[in-house]
Amino acid sequence: MNELLNQMVESRQLSASDAKWLMKQKGSGAEGPYESETEILQWLSEEYSVSFSDLENLEISKEVLGLFPARLLLKEGLLPLSRENGSVDIATSRLFATQGLDTLKSLTGLKLNPVLAPAEAIQREIKKRLGVGADTIDSLKDDSSFQVVDEENFEDNDLENAAEDASIIRFVNQVLSDAIDLRATDIHLEPFEDELQIRYRIDGILQEVPVPAEIKRFQPAIVSRVKILSHLNIAEKRLPQDGRIKLKVRQGEVDVRVSIIPMLHGEAVVMRLLRQDGSIPSLSQIGMADRELGIFREILGIPHGIFLVTGPTGSGKTTTLYTALNEINDMVRKIITVEDPVEYQIKGINQIQVSE
Repeated sequence: MNELLNQMVESRQLSASDAKWLMKQKGSGAEGPYESETEILQWLSEEYSVSFSDLENLEISKEVLGLFPARLLLKEGLLPLSRENGSVDIATSRLFATQGLDTLKSLTGLKLNPVLAPAEAIQREIKKRLGVGADTIDSLKDDSSFQVVDEENFEDNDLENAAEDASIIRFVNQVLSDAIDLRATDIHLEPFEDELQIRYRIDGILQEVPVPAEIKRFQPAIVSRVKILSHLNIAEKRLPQDGRIKLKVRQGEVDVRVSIIPMLHGEAVVMRLLRQDGSIPSLSQIGMADRELGIFREILGIPHGIFLVTGPTGSGKTTTLYTALNEINDMVRKIITVEDPVEYQIKGINQIQVSE
């Protein structure tokens, strides 16, 4: 049995008898679906009269996703697609692994219609639709100590205990890790009346991150976890607070500047991610037109004076200034900077970090 068929049998995407039949067909020189998972799944859909989908251009309502436990969907590789009356179409790549479907059926009492789809496409859509927290939300819901999250009446000790819960820790770690992997510069946790919205700033543009709707219930514990990491006062909920977190990740060190701001529906959190070992582009790489680049180089050559670099968050002010410093950094002059904070370390430049 070839490697692909063997893998699909082990993962219960394909029955052993079907795999043997396909191998026999291949050995006889007959045409068949031997080259990819998608081809074999399409063949299975015809053989077993089951629908097939490549999961492109999907429109899935939050109501349909909310019918089932997010952690179970993630664990079993199942994706609800649509509901009609008492029946739900649900994507799976494992036609012969029925335990997950049976569990969902017993939990909801709904009729489930399997739709075959590639495993990678299902995982991609689960991540896209459920986002961070999909694997932790159900363990939070099952913990009776987290059933009431009235922030005004939450005791400080209870809030600290909640923030130290393993699922809360894992959720906050995942938010930070995903943002770093996506090269985000900022993380925004924004409380609204009926949801906790999470957004990452990537390439200067804020992008919403899908999260399970139930995460709103654990908003105080999530904010408190960020406060603990930032060495802030978890009991203070009415005044702004600023702190910092130092992270060591596989990409290097990341300095996280944290701002907590009281809002109408709770405390908002903004985290600025500063990579300590990021590479600095050259002047020709930062997107200036030739004319502006020439003027800028002339300004950098003037021995005294001041120039301002202004713009909204994420527009490239810091990158522009560090690129300018790199441009004039040589052994014949001494350069001293006063920074809050030092975002890039440049060899040959004396950098002073101040707190104000």
